[in-house]
Amino acid sequence: MKILSIEKRFCPFCMEEHDVKRVVIEEENDFKGEHIVYPAEYFYCENDDEYYAEDEMISRNSLSLRNVYRKKVGLLSTNQIMSIRSKYGISQSDLCIILGWGEKTITRYEGFQVQDAAHDSILRKIDNDPEWFLSLLEKAREKLQPASYNKYRETGMQLVEKCQSTYLRNAIFSKYAPFFGKIELSGNTPLSLEKVSDIIRYFSNSALVKYLYKVKLMKMLWYADALSYKRHGHAITGLVYCALPMGAVPVAHRLLISLDGINCEESEKDDGTIYCFRPTENKEYLNLSEQDIDVLDTVIEKFGFSTKNEIVDAMHKETAYTETAPRDIIQFKYTMELSLL
Repeated sequence: MKILSIEKRFCPFCMEEHDVKRVVIEEENDFKGEHIVYPAEYFYCENDDEYYAEDEMISRNSLSLRNVYRKKVGLLSTNQIMSIRSKYGISQSDLCIILGWGEKTITRYEGFQVQDAAHDSILRKIDNDPEWFLSLLEKAREKLQPASYNKYRETGMQLVEKCQSTYLRNAIFSKYAPFFGKIELSGNTPLSLEKVSDIIRYFSNSALVKYLYKVKLMKMLWYADALSYKRHGHAITGLVYCALPMGAVPVAHRLLISLDGINCEESEKDDGTIYCFRPTENKEYLNLSEQDIDVLDTVIEKFGFSTKNEIVDAMHKETAYTETAPRDIIQFKYTMELSLL
């Protein structure tokens, strides 16, 4: 028995007003073929050694029984169902319309009726797949108020974007999994995608940087990390770089350019896709220190107006590149001989 509180109240058992304990005890019941042990709340009268419950307690205890049953058989709890609705900012009745269910179905599921496995699977899919939610929303558009439809669509779009960002970050970190713990390959720095994003925006937003296409950007990233290591004994981003024909390129470079906040424009040319990095509205770089900014400014001063070919030629002359076998990882130890000071 766990005591929640003690309060003076009239006790219906001993018919006296005295201190009564509000307690939680473990109760046992059979429900839908399962033996359920669940927490139940009662008042406890010490004078008669009796437990009793008011109507509100009885309702909560009944819901507690059902939620423990839901957990035992792998179904969503009432709070989890409400959380799904809250995530989309959608009413019970409108969610029923979108799912094609009876108008009171969600109300009952958030109350005392336990959902079946099929409905539970649909709710889980809604929770995990906002794109599917948007497809269902579109089909139900004519049945919803325009303001509600627009609100749900905006929320769904934001969730899709958030999911895509999460998938992207997970994909990048999976590419770096073989290098975790090998700090000599990442310049004594753990990978920080926030810093990568800030650096790319810093280069993109600088009036002293021209011709910022992907090849040039990759080299500027390496020079920034290499110079930071040379000056301070650690890189800025934690990126790991390979020696490719055009110079240093970070692992997962194709994914990095899609990080949140980066303004990358794609265009098709005869020789393939061109990626150009443009200024952004966000001019704050909260993840970069003054020390980091000083390193970036040095790189900009050296290569800001360089063309792709000029920075590639410079990279090819660096000891870090000449001492690294093609497609191998570039060791940060070579940055001691970096051309930049």
